Amino acid sequence: MTEYSLFLRFGAALLIGVLIGLQREYASSDSEEELFAGARTFALMALFGASGALVSDALGSPWVFIGVTIVLGVLIGVAYFIQASQYAEMGQTTEVAALLTVLIGAISYAHSIEFAVALGVAVTVLLAIKWEMRNLIKVITREDVYATLRFAVITAIVLPLLPDQAYGPPPLDVLNPYNVWKMVVFISGINFLGYILIKVVGTQRGIGLSGLLGGLASSTANTLSFSQRSKDEPELSKPFAMAIIVGWSVMFIRVLVEVAVINSRLLLILWPPIVVMGVLGSLYSVYLYISQQALDEEETHVSNPFELGPAIKFGLLYALILVVSKAAQTYLGVQGLYISSFLAGLADVDAITLSVADLTLKPDGIALEMAERAIVLAVISNTLVKGGLVLSLGSRLLRRVVWPIFAVMVGTGLLIAFLF
Repeated sequence: MTEYSLFLRFGAALLIGVLIGLQREYASSDSEEELFAGARTFALMALFGASGALVSDALGSPWVFIGVTIVLGVLIGVAYFIQASQYAEMGQTTEVAALLTVLIGAISYAHSIEFAVALGVAVTVLLAIKWEMRNLIKVITREDVYATLRFAVITAIVLPLLPDQAYGPPPLDVLNPYNVWKMVVFISGINFLGYILIKVVGTQRGIGLSGLLGGLASSTANTLSFSQRSKDEPELSKPFAMAIIVGWSVMFIRVLVEVAVINSRLLLILWPPIVVMGVLGSLYSVYLYISQQALDEEETHVSNPFELGPAIKFGLLYALILVVSKAAQTYLGVQGLYISSFLAGLADVDAITLSVADLTLKPDGIALEMAERAIVLAVISNTLVKGGLVLSLGSRLLRRVVWPIFAVMVGTGLLIAFLF
């Protein structure tokens, strides 16, 4: 190890210790308990861990590090019992954080600076969200815990056993049981995060953040999930509509980023229709958010998305969409760039966007204007699929809220791309 690397690793350990120590000192200012260790002591503990790992490495024996860590652990334990005799209620958070700081210092030297920094940040965040965690425990019910445990048990047992391969000829070759259930778990996890956010920060903001995360993962699956839930919880149709449209807007941003990475010249032509559709969706989402702020003050029933029945139903619907989209490509044929782009967009807008953008770089590739229209068609077809999900699966109120912006976005995108 070079001298530069050595200084870098010890410096990282020092900064991590200071970070954790500062948080502990800040937290102690709000309580009557006196900490046994502050920012300086935590910094020394991190350096202690890094130094112990260095000496063990130099002597070729892990027992040096183990021995000094045990000694420090005994000192921390003695400090804890001394303080426990002075205070009626005494936690162990600071003591555990101190031991972790020593180990993080050792990790910084012996393994990875990046992992040590990530672990240090994670520890600091966990220490800082004490009151938020207590509030979360208050809003989570026993039924929520049981529903989550049931889903976790089923997933832990079922998912590893599902075959990770497709069966049958096209269009059935898209049916991979493992991937389908993995998407169910992923979307259910995002919905559960939104469920927690709803209880902590309110209906509108919780559902909106959930829609944002769902749009980053899969705007189609996000639309399917919220459309399905609107039938069971029609009073939340407007917040669900906001989450759906937020997810669509995220998809537009994702398309622009993908094109910018492949061919920035194509981006200069493509951005007007995509940006206009995204801005329209964002403005409408803001309108829905403002017009429904009163929901945060009302008692609203929200079901736990980890219930097994809705999860299975979602998986079946998601698999059906995959088969129908693949069948459209297989049996309708691919005649020309525009038709193929439109059909490909039914299933996945990312793949066709990257493919078309890459074709513009080939010596005998396609013109930028053709590529722009092909990508817009893929975006439009993908939006049509999601609009169809809302209109066919959503509640009456959800359909009434979504269809105007759906029609405006599709019409405006086509108008700008093909007439201007």
